[in-house]
Amino acid sequence: MDILSKEDFLNGQLLLIDKPLGWSSFQAVNKIKWAVRKKFDLKKIKVGHAGTLDPLATGLLLICTGKFTKKIESLQGQEKEYVGTITLGATTPSYDLETEIDQVFPIDHITKEAIYLTVDKFTGEIEQRPPVFSALKKDGKRLYEYARSGKEIKINKRKVVISEFEIRAMDLPVLEFRVVCSKGTYIRSLAQDFGKALNSGGYLSSLRRTKIGDYNVNKAVDPVVFSEKLLGNNG
Repeated sequence: MDILSKEDFLNGQLLLIDKPLGWSSFQAVNKIKWAVRKKFDLKKIKVGHAGTLDPLATGLLLICTGKFTKKIESLQGQEKEYVGTITLGATTPSYDLETEIDQVFPIDHITKEAIYLTVDKFTGEIEQRPPVFSALKKDGKRLYEYARSGKEIKINKRKVVISEFEIRAMDLPVLEFRVVCSKGTYIRSLAQDFGKALNSGGYLSSLRRTKIGDYNVNKAVDPVVFSEKLLGNNG
């Protein structure tokens, strides 16, 4: 990691962070913000991220400091690449492992050919409904607040673009995949819809974001490692 000065962070830095499993994007931002403030004895500094990752997902988080926070909106609009696993034969209310399995479905009828045909159906411009367990707002409240209170709410579908959808391995009920998609795509919804299209169920069982535009996770650093290096291992 390059040695950066207080002025570097205030004038603006784009940091490539590899978000750990179980961390919220907010926690990763706070870790960076705390380290920078402590290192340079700053009362305040703007720090923000360009695109949320769920706590159960790992991978690339673009974090902007200082004047670079103005670039967040343009960074959010870039294509993203993900790898992960879809588990067929069951569903969960959150479409991932945040909630328990609520329904089980047969998978004996699912063939390789059916899987590849279904991949084709979900490539290009598609419509998907965001998960009820998401941070999207409706009438001033986050959707997960409605979901956790047990209140049903109508969520409209929206158009997204899946430019690449590749099945990398099959060991039913688990599929390993790679997806390149537009801003606003929910991979959890893709997993749910994919299972349904196979006349079964499906949920997202693991997820890692590997790219945002030209930025790659292989150049990213763990937020704890970033903090330790910045503070000289005294953080």
